[in-house]
Amino acid sequence: MSSGRFSVMHQKMAAHVSTRFLVTKFKDSVCFIQRRNRFKNKWATTRPKFPATDLALHNFDATYSKSLGDVWPSVRIGMLSEQKYGALLNNFASTSDVKADLHSRGCRDFISVACPKDDERIAQDPLQKPELLNQAADEDAGETTAVRVRSNIQCFVFPRGDISRFKPAKPDDSGLLGYYLLDAASILPVLALDTQPGHTVLDLCAGPGGKTLAILQSHAIRFLWANDLSGSRTDRLRRTLQRYLPKEILKDVEITSLDGRKWMHMDHTFDRVLVDVPCTTDRHSLMEDENNIFKRSRTKERQNLPYLQTELLLAGIQATRPGGEVVYSTCSLSPLQNERVVEQAVSIAQQEMDVTMQVQDLESFTRLFSGTFHFAPQPATGALVLPHLCANFGPMYICKLQRIN
Repeated sequence: MSSGRFSVMHQKMAAHVSTRFLVTKFKDSVCFIQRRNRFKNKWATTRPKFPATDLALHNFDATYSKSLGDVWPSVRIGMLSEQKYGALLNNFASTSDVKADLHSRGCRDFISVACPKDDERIAQDPLQKPELLNQAADEDAGETTAVRVRSNIQCFVFPRGDISRFKPAKPDDSGLLGYYLLDAASILPVLALDTQPGHTVLDLCAGPGGKTLAILQSHAIRFLWANDLSGSRTDRLRRTLQRYLPKEILKDVEITSLDGRKWMHMDHTFDRVLVDVPCTTDRHSLMEDENNIFKRSRTKERQNLPYLQTELLLAGIQATRPGGEVVYSTCSLSPLQNERVVEQAVSIAQQEMDVTMQVQDLESFTRLFSGTFHFAPQPATGALVLPHLCANFGPMYICKLQRIN
């Protein structure tokens, strides 16, 4: 038999096979041909055409290319690349050896670099040493106020462009872990909160606990109420605090799993309120299919996010005492979830609650930390950390408000 005839016969046999393997004997040789799976129409209705990560990328390309313009391609590359982390030092553990090890690996505490604790003078050359803002804002009506940064929080990061990874944290002699790994941009809302000695603080959407832990590192608060609607996130929050905090500190922390939107019906008010709302978690949505809000089954939930976020911010405003401050944050690039939510909440608070909120200017705040993070051009409201290959943190949106009455 010629090789041409054998090839034709071989193709026909492979095309019509219906058993797992077809065994064909030809001249004492055996040829195994794998079964071809037949397509069944009933499978097509249940199998997703596109993974949630692809749907997220398509959505971001359509929306962020408009809101970010020419910046979007570099941000896109950053979010699709490996995320950079920071090590939040645990001030309640024995950390002298930990700090020495981090310094030996080239890490630096980006907060102390920007805000030297022994000298709060305004630097003359912000390019060499960023300006430290330590004065109150202009009190005139209609003027925005500037954000102070005074904190004992320490967060170590590798230099710009260095993508080294941190080792897992080890417990000290008392069993407390030396540092907590997180996106270093997550520390910025806590720094903007500017907690002072004796303050009471509400963390309205606290799970899984990184920002709550950072708030407690300041050693400044009198009482912290950490709340999250999700029971699983509240459990993670509780486990996190137990691994990092001594029992006497935990006594000053109240942990609940309540609907944060109902906080406006409660009598408690606080000096500082952090509203780190549920959002599209843009980086996660691009990288992980699990628990991805861009799954088709969660379309309505995703579309309703700005309404939920506005309700939560309004609850946070209601929970802030007159003269107190609230910080709103997301890990999304979406203007609809960021500045639009703030603008809507401020308007509703004024018109329906007779509460005046003053937006604080974050320009000096972002200039402080521009050596570590890549910020978007100053938006009309708040500040936005953009992922960037040389500083691949974020995204993280921050806006700070003060309750006037």
